[in-house]
Amino acid sequence: MKNIFIPLVVFTGISINISAQEKAVEEVYGERNLMKYSISDNVEKSHKELKGDKQSFNYSYDKAIEKYTHTKNLSVEGQRRLAEAYHNTVQNIEAEIAYSKLINRNEELFPEDYYNYAMVLKANGKYEESNKWMIKFSDLKPTDLRAISFTENSGTYSNLINDSSRYLITHMDINTLADDFGSVYYKNGIVFSSTISKPKMIVRKYNWTGKPFWDMYVSDVEDGQLKKPKKFDRGLNKKFHDGPASFSNEGNSMAFTRNHYNDKSKDKVVELQIWFSNFKDKKWSKPEPFILNSFDYSVGQPSLTSNGNTMYFTSDMSGGFGGSDIYKVTKNEKGEWGNAVNMGNKINTEGDEMFPFFEEKNEVLFFASNGLYGLGGLDIFMCPMIGSKQGKVYNAGAPLNSQYDDFAVISDNNLAKGYFTSNRSYGSGGDDIYSVAFNSLEIGKKIIGNALDIDSNLLSNTFIKLIDEQSNFIDTVTTGSDAAFSFLVESNKNYKIFGKKENYKEGDSIASTFGKEFIVKADVILLKKEETIIPKTFEEKLEVGKDLGKILEFDPKTIYFDYGKYNIRQDAVADLNEIVRVMNEYPEMTIELGSHTDCRGTEKFNQTLSENRAKSSASYIKSRITKPERIYGKGYGETKLVNACSCEGTVVSECSEEEHQNNRRTEFIIIVK
Repeated sequence: MKNIFIPLVVFTGISINISAQEKAVEEVYGERNLMKYSISDNVEKSHKELKGDKQSFNYSYDKAIEKYTHTKNLSVEGQRRLAEAYHNTVQNIEAEIAYSKLINRNEELFPEDYYNYAMVLKANGKYEESNKWMIKFSDLKPTDLRAISFTENSGTYSNLINDSSRYLITHMDINTLADDFGSVYYKNGIVFSSTISKPKMIVRKYNWTGKPFWDMYVSDVEDGQLKKPKKFDRGLNKKFHDGPASFSNEGNSMAFTRNHYNDKSKDKVVELQIWFSNFKDKKWSKPEPFILNSFDYSVGQPSLTSNGNTMYFTSDMSGGFGGSDIYKVTKNEKGEWGNAVNMGNKINTEGDEMFPFFEEKNEVLFFASNGLYGLGGLDIFMCPMIGSKQGKVYNAGAPLNSQYDDFAVISDNNLAKGYFTSNRSYGSGGDDIYSVAFNSLEIGKKIIGNALDIDSNLLSNTFIKLIDEQSNFIDTVTTGSDAAFSFLVESNKNYKIFGKKENYKEGDSIASTFGKEFIVKADVILLKKEETIIPKTFEEKLEVGKDLGKILEFDPKTIYFDYGKYNIRQDAVADLNEIVRVMNEYPEMTIELGSHTDCRGTEKFNQTLSENRAKSSASYIKSRITKPERIYGKGYGETKLVNACSCEGTVVSECSEEEHQNNRRTEFIIIVK
């Protein structure tokens, strides 16, 4: 959806008073040239081309195309605008031809011409040819953030386009030829924007699309589908664009986008603005404007946090990187909005960044961009965050992204499922809403934990250092009053965490980021320097002996692993915690563990895998008990199977997955000394 953040020209799209509309365009065309370029080709334009320019200015691209295609000897500017008009109306085959003619003219062109041509080629699935013109663009503008993103990420194309079943996508039955987009959670349903229109005497239409203006609708969710929509609130849906929206305070407060109807600025353009309303006395209150609303730029597409005190939004205000950027704004103690903060050049580019959605529980920012490297049009991106600290920005990849426009994604707080919008070819027409199940989100992992003493008391002002398994330095942080620390890291790696604090011995812990869980918990326990473990006297050892029976009665559970993995599974955590509890209760207890694999894979691979399972199992317990040397173990590879599921030479075992699972284990043995 190329037009999702473009304001409208006054008088535009109403099926009456056409002469007034044309007069308004005549008056302002000389004041505000639509083009972003400062160079003119100095060619005297024909009457038809000038008419096309005016229709292009008015976002009436279909009419502009009609004028341009009936003009002989189009100027360079006219050829450029014809190509843009085709692209803006998603006629990308025609846009490709028009851009090709522009590029092949032996006249002065702009770097943006090569960029736009590359984007159209990508939208048509011609990635190799698109790369050729992106290289040309990058050579001309090497410091452009779009060029940098292309240079750094073009090698990831094969990985992005690979549909590895990471997403399960379902088309919603409510979609029609109308544009349906911008879904957001609301109580037990979904609110979205649409150009649905019931028959009536006068239908106001948006010049760009020829469709009615956006209104907000609400649908219930049933059996994985959105049910028949109804108007969200007739008092909030007005004559021009309304929506998309966002909700906070359990659905009792909302922010939404709409055109400002009292715009009297000279440029005749009605900007998009953000308005707020509260649900009181069984109705939505009269909307109040956002303090940053302006006649000079647009703001819209709000995403509120649950308490309504922070909002992410889109704006093309001055001071950004170009196009539309994503901003963040927070309320102060008085409940007043502060200054808007641009989200920076990790997220924003000279292109358009739009539709922010902040998943608050896991701190992941979702957004759409056509400036960062992607598969075509708007792509969906994800950025894990810790407070104001941003992690790496990830392209969601196929099939969530495609060569078409994919945007406005939302997620539940488990990062398990959500909704998004796309104008991909197999939909119902225009922009459609899809549900998505996130089988695997490739956005790295977040390690969280606390610095603790031996009695689980919180340790503030503790210096925490993180290294990877190759001992490469990753990051450091000093804990605050809550003793908490957190790091954004890569998936499928082991990390070691060190804690230092005055008057304490250095503590350490292991964190494994294998598995599906986005958040990995790993505390660091520090002993006071004077807390040296003093050997027990003979009498004290006799007291320990009284508990020997209880120790021997304790039966540590066997824990199990996924095929080829050595990370601690969620179903094993409770059993490991019980071992930790008992070992802390009986400080003389020693445990030997043995880790094993099933028969699949080479002997060498399985031996290494079992040793890693032994390390991860022991490390989990060591980081949580006194005298960590009391637990030790080794890996046995596939040498100690518990059943007849062996693989001899080239013979493939016919055992079931459940039978193989019984061999992928760590066993615990209490050693009595």
